[in-house]
Amino acid sequence: MANTASPAAPTALASVTLEVADTEAARRFYTAFGVDAYVTLRASDTPTTGFRGFTLGITVSGPATVDGFFAAAVDAGATVLKPTAKSLWGYSGVVQAPDGTIWKIATGAKKDTGPDTRRIDEIVLLLGVEAVKATRQFYVEQGLTVAKSFGGKYTEFAPGTAGPVKLALYKRRALAKDLGVPVEGTGSHRVVLGTTATAFTDPDGFTWEAA
Repeated sequence: MANTASPAAPTALASVTLEVADTEAARRFYTAFGVDAYVTLRASDTPTTGFRGFTLGITVSGPATVDGFFAAAVDAGATVLKPTAKSLWGYSGVVQAPDGTIWKIATGAKKDTGPDTRRIDEIVLLLGVEAVKATRQFYVEQGLTVAKSFGGKYTEFAPGTAGPVKLALYKRRALAKDLGVPVEGTGSHRVVLGTTATAFTDPDGFTWEAA
């Protein structure tokens, strides 16, 4: 009899879970911020200090929408790490949620040509890693597909159909500099990635669990 078993599903980022001290407070914040549909929350008191080694980046259509999300986050209790400003790449600002997660809100547009739509074009989970090339290869071996790659500086993986968040890799030191925080940090990352395949831990200690 022919083997009719389905092949194993390739690894894809199915969910992003933030580990927080107070789930109800975090839920209120993320609802007010407008990103509650993109992350799940669970309680954790695992020790963590300094930079946790990742950020969640929101890409939107224009500066007015950046300002809208930025103001909503600050009004809900976020700390400003970088005020909104124009840069070589567009317009952006960085905030830290009350639970410690860092969020960057950005657009490639520099001119404010439209109203605040409050619409998110994409969310990217950007992991700060020590060796982009080696970690990229590790993820390729897990079944992820590279969509963009810039040598040892940056890698973006093709989005799966399982979840709404893209995955990308950046040098840890460069990511900390971009966010305006010291690079030092120890303990838990306080983020868990959901996988459509088998659970694993990557070279920088980011944990993937079966979604």
